[in-house]
Amino acid sequence: MAKVVVIGAMGHVGTYLVPRLVEAGHDVVAISRGRAQPYSPHHAWSRVEQRVIDRTAMEADGSFGPAIAALNADIVIDMICFTLASAQHLVEALDGKVSHFLHTGTIWTHGFSTVVPTLEETPKYPFGDYGVQKAAIETYLLERGRRDNFPATLIHPGHIVGPGWSPLNPAGHFNPAVFSTIARGETLALPNFGLETVHHVHADDVAVMFMNAIANWSGSIGESFHAVSSGALTLRGYAEHMFRWFGHEPKLSFQGYEAWAATQSADEAKATWEHVARSPNCSIAKAQRLLGYAPRYTSLQAVEEAVSWLIKDGQVSAPAK
Repeated sequence: MAKVVVIGAMGHVGTYLVPRLVEAGHDVVAISRGRAQPYSPHHAWSRVEQRVIDRTAMEADGSFGPAIAALNADIVIDMICFTLASAQHLVEALDGKVSHFLHTGTIWTHGFSTVVPTLEETPKYPFGDYGVQKAAIETYLLERGRRDNFPATLIHPGHIVGPGWSPLNPAGHFNPAVFSTIARGETLALPNFGLETVHHVHADDVAVMFMNAIANWSGSIGESFHAVSSGALTLRGYAEHMFRWFGHEPKLSFQGYEAWAATQSADEAKATWEHVARSPNCSIAKAQRLLGYAPRYTSLQAVEEAVSWLIKDGQVSAPAK
């Protein structure tokens, strides 16, 4: 089996990916800043070598890439690269020294949805610093692969869901109070007609895609893949399902975005705009064909698991069913 370095190992996906790597027989080195713990405990973490590294500080003095290269890994998985300069620094240090490099991207590289479901090869017109930087990283890694045979694979998750954190809600932001409103059977206001889309994915399904990409090396090198559930949700359909999940008939009202935003906090209105402006709806056909990807969770199943955790944690007030 291989030696695998996971940069940003304690996050949403790493919580599931690191134990899967260990159980597959890999020798795993988990890189983090030492400020977090996995969202869910697992006995496999006792067999993981954990290194505390401050990526930002080490990139500033040029030592991060060489430090990762010095670990002599066969596979490097980068979960937390957000700028082109950061990607370039690491790739230059790893060039010729790894057999597989996997980068965590985002479906926001696409910008606005046009024809849906969106394919990976659809021309991209990203907006916002996050989407623009991630698209630039993708272009760079794929070009390095074509030009220099750098063994890169890109995995583009949707809105990552799982127990331990608040999922993107039917109003298009992350305030768990929206689920409390639904749980009480009160009216939920949505922007526009609630027909914009969001595309969730369970964190463990993303972890499985990474495992499949490693196992299908020849099919994944030089490729990008969407890591999402089998189908996107409209805000309205999402809200209606959650009302019924809590035992209520849906009670929704609708306002144009500007009027609706005036009733929200500035941060929540901005988060909603970021999501509804893009309205992602991504295809998984390529990942199914090349990697055998078969997400275990639908969007709604993933959300239900996350909201159940929020109820147990006291973040959502739900009347007894």
